[in-house]
Amino acid sequence: MVQLLQDKDRIFTNLYGRHDWRLEGAKQRGAWNGTKDMIDQGGDWIIEQIKASGLRGRGGAGFPTGLKWSFMPKEVGARPHYLVVNADESEPGTCKDREMMRHDPHLLIEGCLIASFSMKAHACYIYIRGEYVLERERLEAAIKEAYEAKLIGKNNIHGWDFDVYVHHGAGAYICGEETALLESLEGKKGQPRLKPPFPANAGLYGCPTTVNNVESIAVAPTILRRGAEWFAGFGRKGNHGTKVFSISGHVNRPCNVEEAMSIPLKTLIETHAGGVIGGWDNLKAVIPGGSSVRCIPADICHDVLMDFDALMEHKSGLGTAAVIVMDKSTDIIRAIARLAYFYKHESCGQCTPCREGTGWMWRVLERMAVGESSTEEIDMLLEVASQVEGHTICALGDAAAWPVQGLIRHFRHEIEDRIATYRSSHPVAVSNVAAE
Repeated sequence: MVQLLQDKDRIFTNLYGRHDWRLEGAKQRGAWNGTKDMIDQGGDWIIEQIKASGLRGRGGAGFPTGLKWSFMPKEVGARPHYLVVNADESEPGTCKDREMMRHDPHLLIEGCLIASFSMKAHACYIYIRGEYVLERERLEAAIKEAYEAKLIGKNNIHGWDFDVYVHHGAGAYICGEETALLESLEGKKGQPRLKPPFPANAGLYGCPTTVNNVESIAVAPTILRRGAEWFAGFGRKGNHGTKVFSISGHVNRPCNVEEAMSIPLKTLIETHAGGVIGGWDNLKAVIPGGSSVRCIPADICHDVLMDFDALMEHKSGLGTAAVIVMDKSTDIIRAIARLAYFYKHESCGQCTPCREGTGWMWRVLERMAVGESSTEEIDMLLEVASQVEGHTICALGDAAAWPVQGLIRHFRHEIEDRIATYRSSHPVAVSNVAAE
């Protein structure tokens, strides 16, 4: 029997907005409790605790958060340090950060203070997605409350001068990539930068910068309050903690839910989302981590665990933990073609493989969706996807290639059947003249 996360162990206790999101309500749920004591322990202690907790980035890449914080210079020179929070939540299927900013904004603000202190930053910029208007308004109202209560700002009660700024993006998916986000924040076109230099050395305005996801920052205060060992007690080795999963698609109750890492996918769907519409036997495939990871078929879904390493073993990934469920009514070729169009539309065009490859893959998939293709073209599509993957400045090329690779890996037979059906009703004319 799988042990589900108990309510007493949830970090986001107002994920569904049933309680007051303002400062007093947040304090009753534990926010801002003992923050000064944590800061008094020193920045090195905070970073070591985050390392010991096993927290990995919750924005998709899964890089160890404490290790990332430790990359910042130990001393502040002529260039100030910055923390930038990536709230540009644009990955299709992902809607977790939205609920955190709507319903628990003070957890994020407190996390910004603690993380910034540990990295010797006196300013934090929260870059929020262009379409998130209510979320920005809630966040700005919560920041105003924190200033008025002297929790942040100059000469605040925590003894670390700290300012938070909210920057509203304009809806570009590419600005979710950390260096494109920094370019946009500086007022330039949102295009990824070449690395190195990495942001920890030359980030915002050429200064040392750490960019973290909303969830990665918002969980930090609770980890410090309850102890690294508590957080590390959930999930398998290398995949510790709790995680907010976004479950959508062909389920009876689409939802966001906080659960322990390494929970079986089937348990997650059946316990929290009411199961697959039509029953588990009606499941066709799942995209387990947002649209940019490879889909997995029903036979793998039956016993796979929801963590970074387990999904990697099946050539997929946890990503943002946005679980997109597809039942047997899904035309999976057309579904992946639709994702291919999204990446073609959102490509910034800076890198040739992505600029040209995303459009080419979309056009081929559109033809394959009706069967107007050939079996040889399936191999060509796979080859082109492999040429896009790993050959671009940022990971958007990978994100565009992986859904296509997952489709061919697990559902090649459906493409072949579609082609055969089309050809049977559209016979190819063959010339009677032999080639000389």
